[in-house]
Amino acid sequence: MTTSQTILYALLIGLFVAGVLLAFVMSERQQKRIPETAEPLVPTGVAAVLSVLRASAVVVDDADVVLKASAPAYALGLVQGNELHDASLADLVRQVRRDGQIRETEIVMRRTPSVPARHVTARVAPLGAHLVLVLVEDRTRERRVEAIRRDFVGNVSHELKTPIGAIRILAEAVQEASDDPEAVERFSGRMIVESERLARLVQQIIELSRLQGDDPLDQPLPVDVDAIVATAMDTVMIDAQSRGLSVVASGEKGLKILGNSEQIAVAVGNLVANAVNYSPDRSSVLVATRATDETVEISVTDQGIGIPTEEIDRIFERFYRVDPARHRSTGGTGLGLSIVKHVAATHGGDIRVWSVEGQGSTFTLSLPRKKQEAHP
Repeated sequence: MTTSQTILYALLIGLFVAGVLLAFVMSERQQKRIPETAEPLVPTGVAAVLSVLRASAVVVDDADVVLKASAPAYALGLVQGNELHDASLADLVRQVRRDGQIRETEIVMRRTPSVPARHVTARVAPLGAHLVLVLVEDRTRERRVEAIRRDFVGNVSHELKTPIGAIRILAEAVQEASDDPEAVERFSGRMIVESERLARLVQQIIELSRLQGDDPLDQPLPVDVDAIVATAMDTVMIDAQSRGLSVVASGEKGLKILGNSEQIAVAVGNLVANAVNYSPDRSSVLVATRATDETVEISVTDQGIGIPTEEIDRIFERFYRVDPARHRSTGGTGLGLSIVKHVAATHGGDIRVWSVEGQGSTFTLSLPRKKQEAHP
């Protein structure tokens, strides 16, 4: 190889090495350069907290893109794709980003016509220079409880006005008829009826309030079903006999239920009393008991007015009556079946109803059974 060829090869190799070094340096510079428009990343600590947080939490960047959200946030429907689904919540985020002020508000989220609205409280705060943190708590259950409580107080007030107003009017009539013994006797008799109705209403309100505050029974005790049924029948016997009604017990004897004897007596008593109150004169009411492997069923059957199919789902609501026009004559309060439902729920049982309008109804209370111990 000549000297000129050797020099040429050396130059070519030098140019190749220089090109490789230049490409390497340019690549390093490009990797180290951070564009000004790069999206902010969620701090490691925040991301770790969100991954285990039970509350609904969302981190949004300065382009309204959701960078991170907790699992409850997706379950609540706060996030759709990589955006906040609720427009009012997104607007709140933009306000916080503009002035950096923490904001808190209540929002009613409506997703679809078939899905009930959710009442939530939202707290939105800046998180660093580019991010916004959204914390949302679902208050739907609390709002529903408040609405039920308001309705309950309103219904109680309305129901109390009726007997109280009647007693006042009757008292005035007694005063005006003081020289008419027959009128005084008639009006005073009505006063006794209305006062008894008032006492019954107050007692059932107390019972229902107590039941609603009770937790499921921790240590249920054996309850004698025969004694419960006998007490319920004895309570209505005078009224039944005065109207020619027969109240008959049938079924298995010696059964025992696990639960609270006082609560079960109230529930069965309400079922039997309802059957007598809504039965026509000279008809019959049957109280039957039977056992399954796990439960005892107490069924009360009447030959009364029955319940329209479209109203069966509502009869366990407080103060609801199938026939409001009859409640004054029957003395009904509209609370008896609601009490039965709460007793069943407290004991881990249930209440079922079969009814045909104009033919009668059967209410079946099913409660946990205490099985007899086997003797050796």
